[in-house]
Order: sequence, then C-alpha cells, then structure tokens
Amino acid sequence: MQYRTLGSTGVHVSSLCLGAMMFGKWGNPDHHDSITVIRTALDAGVNIIDTADVYSGGESEVIVGKAIAGRRDEVILATKVSSPMGPGLNERGASRRWIVRACEESLRRLDTDHIDLYQVHRPDSATDLDETLGALSDLVRTGKIRYAGSSTFSPSTIVRAQWTAERRQRERFVCEQPPYSLLTRGVEADVLPTCETYGMGVLAWSPLAGGWLSGRWRRDAADPSSHRTRTMPFRTTSAHYDLDVPGNQAKLDAATELAGIADEAGLTLIQLALAFVTTHPAVSAAIIGPRTAEHLHGQLSAADIVLEAALLDRIDHVVAPGVDLNPDDAGYGAAVLADPKRRRRAVC
Repeated sequence: MQYRTLGSTGVHVSSLCLGAMMFGKWGNPDHHDSITVIRTALDAGVNIIDTADVYSGGESEVIVGKAIAGRRDEVILATKVSSPMGPGLNERGASRRWIVRACEESLRRLDTDHIDLYQVHRPDSATDLDETLGALSDLVRTGKIRYAGSSTFSPSTIVRAQWTAERRQRERFVCEQPPYSLLTRGVEADVLPTCETYGMGVLAWSPLAGGWLSGRWRRDAADPSSHRTRTMPFRTTSAHYDLDVPGNQAKLDAATELAGIADEAGLTLIQLALAFVTTHPAVSAAIIGPRTAEHLHGQLSAADIVLEAALLDRIDHVVAPGVDLNPDDAGYGAAVLADPKRRRRAVC
C-alpha cells in the first residue's frame, strides 16, 4: 500500500480510501459482513475511511463505528454533513445550527469522541461561507473534529472558502472531494490545480465512474442495470445509466476501448481505473466503494500499480485530459443567472 500526505496537513493516508456508502441498506445490509470488509481493508493497510451521515440514513456510520472499535487510533476517520437527514427544513445544509447538531449525532453513531476530517457534502448556497467555516472552526477548537473539508465544490467556491478563512481567521478546508475517473476528467482543468495551489488534499470519489469501469459493461455486452439504481435514493438515478443519453453512450464506447488497453497491459479495467486516479500528483487517495469482500479484493489489487507514461498517453487518446464525457457527471455546475428563478428569493 502506498501512502501520501493529505495536502499540507502532514497526515499520511493510504492511496486507497475505503468509502462506506455501500454499507447499510443502500448496499450491503448485513452488518457482520460489512464489518468484515472494513476490517479486511484495515488489515491490508488502508488507513482512511470515508462515510457520511446521509448514507443509509446514518446506518453506514453505525457500521463503521462498530468496525473500528478497538482500532480507532489506526484510522483517519472522515464523514460528511449537509445532505437532508429528515423532513425538517433545518435538518440539512451548512448552517451553524445544523452543523453542530449533525456533528454530535455523527459522533454518537460512530461511537467516537472525534472526527478526523469533517466535510461539507455539497455547497449550501443559502448559507454564508463564513457561517459554515465559523461553526467548523469552533468544532476544531473543542476537539470534536480535527480538520474540515469540502466535497464537490466548484473551483470558484473552493477559492472563496480559502479567502474567507484567511480574512476572517477561520479554520480552512484542507481537503476537497471531487468526482474523478477515466471518464470524468473535468477536474483536471480546474479543481485539481486549485487544490494544489492551496495545498489541499484530494479524495477522489467514484474512480470507477459509478460502475462504468467495473469491467462488466462493454459495447458488445452492455448491462445498464445497477444495484445502486434499485437501492439508492441519493445522487444516482436510472438516467445515469440510460444509453439513450449521448454522454452515456460515449462512456460505454470509451470503457470498451479502455478495457482493451487494460488487457494489453496485463491489468483489469478496475486496476487501470484506480491506478489512473492515484497517479495524478494532486490526488491523495481514490475512494473505493466495495459492497462485498470480493469487490474489495479486486480493488485492493490496484494499490501498488504505477502507470507508465506511454500507457497514460494511450488513455489520453481515448478520453482527452480535462474532459467529462457526460457533463452531468461533473457533480457541480455554475448557476444559470439567466434563469428567472435564480433572480428570485427561494420560498421555503
């Protein structure tokens, strides 16, 4: 297992981060089985686990808490806040009121006294960044979190957050979590260079492009069905796999070509995909999201693979640097100011 520093924090993390989204009712509802997968990853050298309060309505955090019991000091524990956790208008977002309450609830579910990396899951346009950073700063000072981070923020919002932290003497975001894969390379043009500029770590989510790079889908054997579309109410929808969408057809064609490149290099497509993400100098770790032990072993095998320049050049001919084959996979988009709805105050 390779290890890198998380940005400029001095904290060393494994090049593969165990994502816990698939532990619980969204993926594997068997707690014992999920705990076994987590502990197997730790035994293999993975030392960072990423979850979120919203994953399976908090069940993922409970499972992670059980799995790391007795091994807490071995783990860089990351979770997230801001996604809806109930029907109430204030049970979501990045206000001080919600962040403080949500942190306490995550600590309880994780059965720990501190969170190493507490990340804002998505930008909250209704809340001033200073409000958010102020709440996170207080949590750092009380010892309930060690560091704060962001997830799927636009480059301009990342910059504004850094400026706000500097000018208002707040704790800054030390890490960003963007979508990044062989098929979703848009962050190479802006997000990753921005993170490098500010010394931020990068935990890349969906390095297998939501299953497109699992090796199961090829042009001659496409299977758009997905466990995620049947079980997850969050982010992923059937449109993500609809082959009538031009961007998805482009992903299928590219995945087929990339599978051929992987075969010629003596790698699985999963190994090629994960090694590609961890090869980028801005990336601290790629987040893997296994549901079973079999999935985990197939992904752990990529931990020590280094791609040669010639192989990276071949990849660039299939998907150009800085390009998202399906723009909807970017994870964020600039506000359309021409939209009349954007010029009016939202009504709760």
